[in-house]
Order: sequence, then C-alpha cells, then structure tokens
Amino acid sequence: MTVNLQAVTNVPQMEFSAHYKKMLPYVKPYYVRALFAVALSIPIGALDAVIAWALKPFMDVVLVDKSAHSPLLIPIVIVLFTIFQGALTYMSTYMNAWVGMKITQDVKRDLYKKLLYLEPAFFDKNNSGLIIQRFSGDADTACTGLLDNIRVFTSRIFSTISLICVLFYNSWQLALIAIVVLGGALAPLAYVRRLIKNVVQEQVKAGGSVLTNYNETYAGSKTIASYNLQKLCYEKYDGILRRLFRLGIKMVQKTAWLTPMMHVIVAIGVAAVIGFGSYLIVNGIITSGNFVSFITALILLYTPIKNIGKSFNAVQVSFMAIERISEILDFEPEIKNEASAKELKKVKKGISFKNVCFEYEENVPVLKNINLEAKAGTTVALVGNSGGGKSTIVNLIPRFYDVKSGEIKIDDVNIKDYTLESLRDKIAFVFQDNFLFGGTLRDNILLGKEDATEEEINRAVKMACLDEFVAEQEKGLDTPIGERGTLLSGGQRQRLAIARAFLKNAPIVILDEATSALDNKSEAVVQKAIENLMKDRTVFVIAHRLSTVQNADKIVVINDGKIKEEGTHKELLQKEHGAYKTLYNAQFK
Repeated sequence: MTVNLQAVTNVPQMEFSAHYKKMLPYVKPYYVRALFAVALSIPIGALDAVIAWALKPFMDVVLVDKSAHSPLLIPIVIVLFTIFQGALTYMSTYMNAWVGMKITQDVKRDLYKKLLYLEPAFFDKNNSGLIIQRFSGDADTACTGLLDNIRVFTSRIFSTISLICVLFYNSWQLALIAIVVLGGALAPLAYVRRLIKNVVQEQVKAGGSVLTNYNETYAGSKTIASYNLQKLCYEKYDGILRRLFRLGIKMVQKTAWLTPMMHVIVAIGVAAVIGFGSYLIVNGIITSGNFVSFITALILLYTPIKNIGKSFNAVQVSFMAIERISEILDFEPEIKNEASAKELKKVKKGISFKNVCFEYEENVPVLKNINLEAKAGTTVALVGNSGGGKSTIVNLIPRFYDVKSGEIKIDDVNIKDYTLESLRDKIAFVFQDNFLFGGTLRDNILLGKEDATEEEINRAVKMACLDEFVAEQEKGLDTPIGERGTLLSGGQRQRLAIARAFLKNAPIVILDEATSALDNKSEAVVQKAIENLMKDRTVFVIAHRLSTVQNADKIVVINDGKIKEEGTHKELLQKEHGAYKTLYNAQFK
C-alpha cells in the first residue's frame, strides 16, 4: 500500500539507543571526526568541577586561615582552566557542526533518492508541502538535534560525574540529599514524550500545508489574479497559521510546566543543603571551605537541570523526526523490479492488454476488462468521454500504476517481467501540459538523450518544427526558458517536448491530449511535428479533436472504463448509432 504522509506515523516508538543505531550508518563515514567531537566533550564536562573543587582550599587557607603565600594563584588557575575549557568548547562545536552538516546532507540524499523512485500514486496522495517537510525539514531536525544531543549528553554525563565526586569529597551526607533531589527533578521527563507526540505530528502536517500554500500561490498566480481569489487564498493561509498557533499553545501547555517545576525542586534541594550544611558546620563536621565548594558544585550541577525541560523537548522532537525518516527509508514502493526482471531491448510484435482491470481507490473500478491489441509500428487512437479511462490506459504501459488484475504484454511478455528502467526507456511521452525544467532549450532537449551530438540535436529540433524559433533567438539553443518554461508559448512548449521525445528515439510513443490546449495555428504546427514523431513507431494517441486521429490504424472508443467499439475511422462511421459516430456528429455537424 502506498504510504500516506498525512497519516500519523505508525512506526513503533524507538528505544533511546535505537535512534542512534538507526543513524549509525550515516555517522560511520565521519566516525573519526565524530568521536573526536564527542571526546572533546569529556574534558569540557569534567572541567566544570575544577572551580568548585578549587574553592575549598581557597576558603580554608586564604580566607579563613589567611596563611597562603600566593593568594592570587587559585584565581589565576581558575581563569586558565576556563580559557582551556572555552577552547575545547569551540573545537567541539566546530567539529560537531561539520559532522552534523555532512550527515544531514547524506540523509537528504537518501531521502531524495527514495522520493525519485516512488510511484505516481504516492504523489497523488501527498501534497507538495508535506513532501518538502518530510523529505527535507525532518533531516535538518533529526541530524542537528541528534548530534547536539550526543555532544551535550556526553558533556553533561562527565560534568555530572565530576561534580558528584566533588559533592562526596566535601560531604557525603549533603551529597545524598543532592542526588535524591536530582532524581526527583528528572523523574517527570519520562512523561514528556507521550504528552507531545500527537502535537508534534499535527505541527508537521500543518507546516507542510503552509509550504503547499506558497507552492500553489506561485504556480497559480494567474488563476488567483483572474478569479480575484486573493481574499480566499489569504483566509485559507490565515486558517493554517491559526491552527499552527493553537498547536504551538498546546505544546506550551503540555511542556511549559516542566522548567518552573524543576526550578522549585532544585530550590528545595538547595534550601535543604543550606539548612543541613549549617548544622554540619556548627558541629565541626565540615569546614566552611567544604560548604562553599559543595554549594558551588551543587549549583553547577543543578543549573542545567533547571533548563533541561526546553532542551528535552527539542531532543524528543529530534527523535520523532528520526522515526519519521525511518518510516520513509524503510518504505518499499509497490512498483519495482521483479527479482528475475529482464531488459526490454526492442518492440517487435506490439503491445496487448488482456482482461485488464484497474482502480485508484479500492472498490471503485476505473477500467473493466480491457482487451486491446496494438501491433508494432501502428497507431492506436483512444477517444471517448472525459473520465472514461483513456489516460489511465496509457499510464499503465510504463507502469506508472500497476493493474489490479489481467496483464499488459509487450512482445508476449508481461511488462512486470521487464526492468522498469528498460521499459520506460522504450517509451516517449508527450503530455497536454509537459513539464519543462528551468534552464535552456538545449538543457530540456538533452533530457531525451544526455550524450546526443550536435547533429542529433539539430535534427530533433527540425523534426519538431522548432528550428525557426531557435534561429530567431539571439542565444539559439542556449536561450533560457524560465521556470517550467514560463517564457515560452504553449505551442513552443509542446514542440520542445516533442524535440525531447525525438531525441529519445523510443519505439513506443504516447501522445496524451498533446494539442488540445492549443489554438488552431499552433495546433497545425505541432500536429506536423507529431506526425514526424509518429513515423515508424508504435503510437497511442489520446484526443478529443477527432480530426487529429482520423488516419489512425485503429480507433478505440472508451467510455465508463470499457471499450465500446473499435475500428478504423471509415468502419466506425458506418455503424448506425455507434459511439464514435455520435462523437463525430457532435463535433462536425
């Protein structure tokens, strides 16, 4: 079943170590630098205890006994240690950032590669904003949070160990109180994930909707202007922002209590230590130096704990992003090569549909028992009412979708037994609205054959009736066409797509409403280019204008997912009350 990004991830909750295990393959290429960055965190954390430890001799010897020969020695040592710790922190931050960006890029590469090989059904079910969020934004959230977490976690561990050692060094009685309070402060963290999981998932979906709005506004700017949809689009966008605001507030409600609660628990711990510490000093069990050193170590230990709520929330968000990434990377597309798939080299006999049934949604049939033959080198035209299933039929040939039942064969071999790459390599598509990539005329033509010679390119341009237009351009084939070909007219875009198909030189050509959006003058030029493209190839043509398909070797009428009749133009016109004759009369009489 095709994955739906709108659904809340159904990946089981990972254990703490599983998050790192999942990311380990991405860390391995940089493990030396990663280990170095983590190793630097050890002295960074451990040196937190130096200041607290140094205060005991300073208090007892300098301030109490006033017997030190060099009272400035300890302050100088503290400053030097702090400078050393700062230098290590800079190095650790730099190395962490370097490794983090490398890992993020590698994860994004794998996610993008996965995206490229997903079937069209995936894009039918998921909007562009959510795809950007899941395939790009999650990688930033996961990797940055993961590595920052490793660095901070390592530093905190050794900082905690060293500070606890200072606590026990000064007073084991007060140290026990401090540890009990520390445990009480950390206990609520276990409940945070359950509180925020659903909110985070909803925020991801809402964030994707924001990106989709921007994409739609860009692509549909003329439609928005022509229909005066500015107010409607603004209200839609405003509604999404309000939803994000509600989710943000809900996140605050579920997590904001954590930090002040920890402040209270820490304050109770400090108060208990001061109270009991005063008793120990009065009774001579510990010195003033012990107490000052202890309090300093305790504050250094508790200060990160007081603010850990915010950091812990970020860590949980990072972990959830890793889970969402895992869901995508583990997902296997339904349409893929069979283990024994072979390469399609030529089309000798033709293409046949045998009892083909298909549905986009379960129990909603689109095609019903389609049986159709297209001999090699012939042209088959598909006509009929809109929504009858014509485009679905041609989309099944390159396996954009797979049939529910029945089979499609090329040269008596099921297309599922061919590799996807070789199957699609033998098919050239010209759509009603062809997608052009930003760049130049040459860039888009070369998509048909990357290593084409200048002679091959020029021939494709001429056969596509694009040569006069190219000659008029100052930069010729190196003329920029704008994003999605916005600088070209409809006819020019179609002829550019036809030139691309010419260069591909595939034995099978599919023309899906290739001239229906053009004016009469543009259609005449494009039709000539199409006729050039169709020569000596197996062609499927979908058309509403019957004048463009009258010379087809076979015309097939498709209505309501069924073949109503088939034959030549002349044969079908002879059928009284026939479906084709009805369509023909509606257009020409």
